[in-house]
Amino acid sequence: MPDPQSPQQVGLFDQTNATTPVSSGTETIPASEANAPATPEVPLPLPGFLAESTPPTGTGNAEDPAAAHAAAPQPIRARTPLWASLLGWLLDPWLKLDIGNGAQVTIDPERPICYVLEDYGLSNALILQRACRESGLPAPLQPITGDLLGRKRAYVALSRRHSNALGLLPGAEHRTHSGSLARLLQAHRDNPTLDVQLVPVSIFVGQAPKRTSGWFSVLFSENWALVGRFRRLLAVLLNGRDTLVQFAAPVSLRSSVAEGLDAERTVRKLSRVLRTHFRRVREVVIGPDLSTRRMLADQVLSSPLVKEAIDDQAKREGGKQAAAWKKANGYFWEIAADYSNTVVRSASFFLTSVWNRIYRGVLVHHLDQFKRDAPGHEVIYVPSHRSHMDYLLLSYLLYSHGIVAPHIFAGINLNLPVLGTLLRKGGAFFARRSFKGNALYSAVFREYMAQLVAGGYSIEYFIEGGRSRTGRLLQPKGGSLAMTVRAYLRQPSRPMLFQPVYIGYEKLMEGNSYLDELSGKPKEKESIWRVLLGIPKVLRSNYGQVVVNFGERIQLKDVLAEHAAEWDGQPIPDDAKPSWFASAIDALAQRIQVNVNRAADVNPINLLALALLSTPKNAMGEADLRAQIALSKTLLADVPYSDWVTVTPHTPEQIIAHGEEIGLIERTPHPLGDVLGVEGEKAVLLSYFRNNVLHLFTASAWIAVCLQNNRRMGRRQLQQIGRSLYPFLQAELFLPWNEDEFAERIDRTIEVFIREGLLQQVSDDEGGILQRFAGQTDEVFRLRAIGHSLQQAFERYYIAISVLVKNGSGTLGAGELESLCQLAAQRLSLLYANTAPEFFDKALFRSFIQKLREMKLVWSNEVSKLAFDDRLKAWVKDARVVLGRELRHTIEKISPDTGRTTGEHPAMTSVDAED
Repeated sequence: MPDPQSPQQVGLFDQTNATTPVSSGTETIPASEANAPATPEVPLPLPGFLAESTPPTGTGNAEDPAAAHAAAPQPIRARTPLWASLLGWLLDPWLKLDIGNGAQVTIDPERPICYVLEDYGLSNALILQRACRESGLPAPLQPITGDLLGRKRAYVALSRRHSNALGLLPGAEHRTHSGSLARLLQAHRDNPTLDVQLVPVSIFVGQAPKRTSGWFSVLFSENWALVGRFRRLLAVLLNGRDTLVQFAAPVSLRSSVAEGLDAERTVRKLSRVLRTHFRRVREVVIGPDLSTRRMLADQVLSSPLVKEAIDDQAKREGGKQAAAWKKANGYFWEIAADYSNTVVRSASFFLTSVWNRIYRGVLVHHLDQFKRDAPGHEVIYVPSHRSHMDYLLLSYLLYSHGIVAPHIFAGINLNLPVLGTLLRKGGAFFARRSFKGNALYSAVFREYMAQLVAGGYSIEYFIEGGRSRTGRLLQPKGGSLAMTVRAYLRQPSRPMLFQPVYIGYEKLMEGNSYLDELSGKPKEKESIWRVLLGIPKVLRSNYGQVVVNFGERIQLKDVLAEHAAEWDGQPIPDDAKPSWFASAIDALAQRIQVNVNRAADVNPINLLALALLSTPKNAMGEADLRAQIALSKTLLADVPYSDWVTVTPHTPEQIIAHGEEIGLIERTPHPLGDVLGVEGEKAVLLSYFRNNVLHLFTASAWIAVCLQNNRRMGRRQLQQIGRSLYPFLQAELFLPWNEDEFAERIDRTIEVFIREGLLQQVSDDEGGILQRFAGQTDEVFRLRAIGHSLQQAFERYYIAISVLVKNGSGTLGAGELESLCQLAAQRLSLLYANTAPEFFDKALFRSFIQKLREMKLVWSNEVSKLAFDDRLKAWVKDARVVLGRELRHTIEKISPDTGRTTGEHPAMTSVDAED
């Protein structure tokens, strides 16, 4: 499992050893032979940078090993040809190799080895020779053991080669890949003891862009086009220092022969499996072949779904079908991406300098695990969405680590002049904010998504629907997920994997605009002029560090197995509406958000925000601030949230210095000790970063809130009431545990509090009576600071319950209750204390009311009003444990009474009489 601290993780811009393999391992690629008997396919592993290490499972003969070794042909000892040494010496200064899995390839030294290249070429042979030398592997330009090829070399290429090497004279093809493989396979038939190891090697010149080498070299970077000798020479000279070499684990040729096919079919099958392997590796490294965009348009517009929508459109408008087709065609070009590897690589040059200028590093965690799991899957990236930088950062990061940038589901508001074209070239496809009332547009978009999925394109979208203005994850919207899953169900041939990604910032570029929107101002429309005018300010700013964490992946098949048990795995047409579909999408959306939160990063600004915003004036003495930060880090380390969470390794002193450096906190010197704090708008912005990690401190904040208003409490009572409130916290903060697991976390956190001296256990009754210190001691201060982060959530819950109970059962509809709760929260914020911007967010009240309905604590009666019974009043009684008397009475007093109740208002004060 990943290390939660990941101290060894280097920054994206740190110097790295270019020859260090990215990771090790293999994964088997299945292939099918259309006319072959039912025999196992030749297993061809992917290279190690993509899959987990598994030794090849080739089958040898069952004879005595000693006899087999004696009968095997002996190695021919030969020196590298002089011409190869001379050309290699000339080429070496122009090459710098990034070798994946070279040193880790599992080679049996007793068995011959033969390399397989996708294309023949002198430069490829020389690059392979050097890669093998650096990885300690047998040389390919020396004869294979026994010289089975008869060509004094140990490699073959799948592409054909003409007899006239310079290509100046016409002539028949002299040698083919089939001939070389056929000789190898025939040698195995002639010699039952022979078992050559076949090692596929992929070479990409111009696709290891850890560092830049010049704009002109972009034109000659790796792509799908077949290039001539002169262009290949230029590519090596310009991009040779960005060369990626990927070794796959060896495949036993003995296992191919053992299938029992005739010679010609064996060669065809092995060739096809090798071509499929190379194509899949190329798709992962540089992306699918995008030369068929117009063909994609034809496929979309000729699909049954779109043709039916075109017919319906023509009937509705009473016009000709050609006009409806023209409209559909326009929709396609409005939507479709125009991915260009040249533009993406060009952007990587520009963005590298931008990131280095505005950020103090970009850290990446858990990417290697993703590389092992991704091969063979349709990958859907589902990151958190907090800034427009999310698009650029994730695509750049993937491309920089040898993974093709995904197609990005973007809002039409970003399709600005010039910028929209660049985003399209970078893989963005655009969607209108609403498809409502436009069946033709909806059909074209759904079919476009389906074609992307069927074509194996990786896709990225934000299931929150928009950027979070409060720092919390928003409730997911299932539209994009539904289209994606429907596309899979229509053609369930390639397994689908969802990759949650957490992106954490220390400072936001959009901070000021978020402040305006939170204060009630309308969102400003994006424009190219705003973008251009904002660039100088951005380039002059220090935005701290960015962390990108890849969370635990979600296999769609696992979700369907749990929520669609009756599905038999057969394709489902577009117009089908399975009863389980909606619940499966909801479950998938919730699991994605849970896994995004499980991959959170705790940066210095998060810890400063948690501490400083817990005080009335958002300020602390320096010693108190250091102690509070240390306590937060202790809780994260001793009761870890998940194995995917990462925490800054910096000390409290370094964290404070960093906050001052980027201008988020201010120091006020004082003879009795400096005071650190934030004022005005910065405090509102800091609440954003507190909310990023609020979920990590749920159990500790729950304990602190309860002991803040009660000097003594039993463990069992803490756990019992915690269980009853947990479903609401779980829905709001996307927590991963069930009620029993949450109670267990409470118990573990109590032990930390006792060890740190914040609580005492004074009796063994009720599982242990816990007591906090009296008065305003340092321990009480630290406990209150921990609890403050969750206090306002409980205040919101009590507002909703108070308004419901005060107005009576069957009086308010859900929408009315949301509005009244928002008004009460706004008034409480004005009268009682400063609150976070999201305190009176209607969406949070809506989520709480929905959870009440799911738990059957409230329900809609025959006139769509919310009804409830005495169980809800019991919740009011529990509130006295969490909230102080004064605050409860204030909430009850300001709770609106519509005056439309038909019966008596419940007397909430009767509950408080028991205090």
